[in-house]
Amino acid sequence: MAESEVQTRQDVTDSREADIYGEDGAVRSSFLASVGAAIADRDVLFLRSHVGGLHPSELGHVLEALQSEQRRALVQLLGEDFNFAALTEVDEAIRLEIVGALPNDQIAEGVQELDSDDAVYILEDLDQEDQDEILAKLPFTERIRLRRSLEYPEESAGRRMQTEFVAVPPFWTIGQTIDYMREDHDLPDQFSQVFVIDPTFRLLGAINLDRILRTGRSVKVDDIMHETRHAIPATMDQEEAAQIFEQYDLLSAAVVDENERLVGVLTIDDVVDVIQAEAEEDIMRMGGVGDEELSDSVFDISRSRAPWLFVNLLTAFLSASVIGLFDATIEQMVALAVLMPIVASMGGNAATQTMTVTVRAIATRDIDIYNASRVIRREAIIGLLNGLVFAILIGLVAGLWFHNPHLGGIIAAAMVINMFAAALGGILIPLLLHRFGADPAIASSVFVTMVTDVTGFFAFLGLATWWFGISH
Repeated sequence: MAESEVQTRQDVTDSREADIYGEDGAVRSSFLASVGAAIADRDVLFLRSHVGGLHPSELGHVLEALQSEQRRALVQLLGEDFNFAALTEVDEAIRLEIVGALPNDQIAEGVQELDSDDAVYILEDLDQEDQDEILAKLPFTERIRLRRSLEYPEESAGRRMQTEFVAVPPFWTIGQTIDYMREDHDLPDQFSQVFVIDPTFRLLGAINLDRILRTGRSVKVDDIMHETRHAIPATMDQEEAAQIFEQYDLLSAAVVDENERLVGVLTIDDVVDVIQAEAEEDIMRMGGVGDEELSDSVFDISRSRAPWLFVNLLTAFLSASVIGLFDATIEQMVALAVLMPIVASMGGNAATQTMTVTVRAIATRDIDIYNASRVIRREAIIGLLNGLVFAILIGLVAGLWFHNPHLGGIIAAAMVINMFAAALGGILIPLLLHRFGADPAIASSVFVTMVTDVTGFFAFLGLATWWFGISH
């Protein structure tokens, strides 16, 4: 081993409690170097001491920063000390790479130590054969719980819920409830509510922990329980469930099946992950890049981006065909070719602003049938106002630049028309796509760009052709 590697590892050992992150928020290169050297030397004691005890999110960042071979070697060297919860903190490609390199026996042992929602998160991406083999190695009760969660639709509340919860009958006293929570070692590590159920597990209500602590031991549960007004169906989309949490400021919520029976609990930490994932998904789709991740291969990324680039190519040909209609006019006045990109670019940027606000409002359900007309009118007025402001500015610049006030007036008029069309296209296209069941986040940008390009070119060149026709 090189002397520098020995010194690096010694530095890490001397600062065991030091933050593994640098000032830029990334994992320190010195820490990664020491981990890499320990992996190469198969120094299990060092890895267990300095990596095995990391928080799952920290371990996840370390795994993402390591090379592919190092990741697999690290997991194998840590053995039972590897916290499988870290696999919920890495992207899908890395998770599948690590899980694919492990025997199903080790995976079964690892997920058995996890909360059910984390276990489902790891298992749901595996092949059905591997899922069945891993589940068969788990205790009966846990196997049934995980299999039931896996049977719910992808991205549903049932997939994200924890099946570990605290539930008591309504005739118990608060004292019995407290004793039960103290003595039962199979309860979840953290919870904020105790649910009340009947003998068939039908949800009757809930009690917050702070209310339990403030109530005498002799009081009956059904005397202080409150109705669970925000129980979430297991088949509900996870994004809709997250909106309920946001609207009512919930920390946790009961998840029920079609018969109103309690099957799990959705907690705020899972909802935060859902909100982040859905926001990232919307941003990625608006760029036409689908669900790609940084660890995906070049081929996979290229394949995912190609379809919408192809659609964009078709719309670009449409825009070019509009320009071709006015080639004679452009030949008479080259200044038109110089100024055309300005009209299209301003319209495209204005449409993108409106489209972004609209897509986000659709995702958060802030826009609906009751306020859509008002929002459309507002955006149209904004488009006209911005169009007038920039029309005056660009008209003056173009007129002085080419010493042609008529040309300045033409581009000013085209700017007003295109900015107005951009505002309408930026809001109407996402709304129409959403109305017909298409995803406005992934489909809007291509069509909005087409509208602004075609309208901008047609308005500018059409007005120029008309003006030159009557002036000559």
